[in-house]
Amino acid sequence: MDIDPRLLEILVCPVTKGPLVYDRNRQELISRQAGLAFPIRDGIPIMVAGEARELSDDERR
Repeated sequence: MDIDPRLLEILVCPVTKGPLVYDRNRQELISRQAGLAFPIRDGIPIMVAGEARELSDDERR
């Protein structure tokens, strides 16, 4: 399931207010600035820092 591109245009990281990158394979929104990956469940981005996973050093690049 893909996320609506219009939604991606307005969403920002809740921690840094910076941009997010959509990872279709993992169904996550990635904030490289914060080092977090926010899950997308049933097409709904879960934009809560406590629900995000930390990115590995390789994923931050």
